Amino acid sequence: MSFLYPVVLAVALLVTAAAVYAYVNLQKRRTAALRKAGFTPTGALRRHLPYALVLLALPVLLVGLARPQAEVTVPRVSGTVLLAFDVSNSMRAGDVQPTRLGAAQAAARAFVDEQPSTVDVGVLVFGDQALLTQAPSDDHQAALAAISRLAASGGTSLGQAIMVALGTITGKPITLPEEGAAPPDLGYWPSATIVLFSDGQETGGPDVVAAAELAAAAGVRIQTVGVGTERGATVEVDGFQLGTALDPALLTTVAQTTGGAYLPAGDADTLTDTTKAIDLRLTAKKEPLELTAPFAGAALLLLMLGAVLGSRWHGRII
Repeated sequence: MSFLYPVVLAVALLVTAAAVYAYVNLQKRRTAALRKAGFTPTGALRRHLPYALVLLALPVLLVGLARPQAEVTVPRVSGTVLLAFDVSNSMRAGDVQPTRLGAAQAAARAFVDEQPSTVDVGVLVFGDQALLTQAPSDDHQAALAAISRLAASGGTSLGQAIMVALGTITGKPITLPEEGAAPPDLGYWPSATIVLFSDGQETGGPDVVAAAELAAAAGVRIQTVGVGTERGATVEVDGFQLGTALDPALLTTVAQTTGGAYLPAGDADTLTDTTKAIDLRLTAKKEPLELTAPFAGAALLLLMLGAVLGSRWHGRII
């Protein structure tokens, strides 16, 4: 426990000591006067308890004036969330209306709108390469603006997306270790989460599972959101019609490797509802809790008890 005005504690000690000293001397004089008059004082409890309660209320009230504070652990949703969007050509498919990318954007906007200011949100886009378009911050409007600017083109590298996301979280470039080499020490970042929107159509880049294992070692959880349908659709790329379908297997593996979850969605409405199931981590933060009111309440209760007992036993309040 700490006190905002600790000097009041010294005042409380001096005032209480003076009040007790004065009361003890007063009672000695009263007892001596009664005995001189031929009376023997009886009922010590009745005589002293009302006054003792009032005297006890005095230091309690003064300690309350010192503004006591205690630290309490408050759970809250906080940390860093990186929204990683697949912007490859396959995300232009219309099996989810208006398109896979459009549905992902709508779901992500709903997700951002629901986040408290304690959650820093960043935006990352990935195709053949990955690019951070909005650094994580509590400026959620900036994140929403970055989401609105997304456009689809190119291939898909889920591994590259995870590597760039990890680099953003840890603050340093990340590369996969060579075969047989020890993985890099990235530290431990349990308050960071990557939410990956994709149809799972991987076309190349760093090994996805190896990248997910790096994230898991760093305590970073990846939640994957499947965008599209398994029945698929076709998209036109450079004059060619290419078939594309949701592949949940890889997205499920990535999520489970890091302790996250794969969240499937078959249409735009379901996709928006799916983001509500994204599990962000609870963190604990110590915050000061002022205890002035409890001390004041305790002092008032003692004064009331002293007054009631004094009135019933002595015919006066105290």
